[in-house]
Amino acid sequence: MDLDYRLDGPQEAPVLVLSNSLGTTWQMWQPQMAALTEHFRVLRYNTRGHGRSPLPESGISLATLGQDVIALLDHLDIERAFFCGISLGGMTGMWLNCHAASRFSRIVVANTAAKIGEAKGWLQRAATVRQQGMAPVASTAADRWFTPAYREQHPGTVQRLIDDLAHTPVEGYAACCEALAATDLRPDVAAMLRPMLVIAGEDDPVTTVQDARWLAAQAKQTEWVALPASHLSNVACPDAFNHHVVTFLTAGAVHDHHH
Repeated sequence: MDLDYRLDGPQEAPVLVLSNSLGTTWQMWQPQMAALTEHFRVLRYNTRGHGRSPLPESGISLATLGQDVIALLDHLDIERAFFCGISLGGMTGMWLNCHAASRFSRIVVANTAAKIGEAKGWLQRAATVRQQGMAPVASTAADRWFTPAYREQHPGTVQRLIDDLAHTPVEGYAACCEALAATDLRPDVAAMLRPMLVIAGEDDPVTTVQDARWLAAQAKQTEWVALPASHLSNVACPDAFNHHVVTFLTAGAVHDHHH
């Protein structure tokens, strides 16, 4: 298993897989760890091309990222898990809900959409970082990721995430941009089988409340909630985020068990 991963929390607890956003590492989930490890064995991993998770020779698609999660579960002999992914990780969760639903009980997707942005923009960004490195993206990310108020109140947290972004491997970031350019899950939403919670940020300029509302309307057994945050709602509103994740994932314990 060449993916970079780690497990935290009680060994006998149900497994919850966390999947990070573009240009971050599993460190982005730190604000969730205390709350989630009370209920779950938390499995974090770094997306292909991020951290020490290598890029395959052949380039990647969203299917690659989804199949990585299944390979990781197989490697660890985990038959069934919960899943929570943000942004690109949320798209991975939706792919899994369509193509590998039997491996999951309930799925949370945050700050995501069936299609994020336009292909042209992602391909342009991939070209930019290949030519100029990560600096142009890192210099503008705080505006996309956080509200001005949050940035003012928590400069240290914001800076740490921007530093991680600046140190993301260029080719890994570019390859994920290309995967995002090619992804449109709108035709697949009706085929998603597991209950989903969509968490949106009221001030998210990247994946909007409208995107979340559309998913909840189109996908079966799907509800949505909005938090007073921008794109990284798990960082800006950790208590509310953790509460919604734990409540949704544990709500189905009795009911889902019989299926």
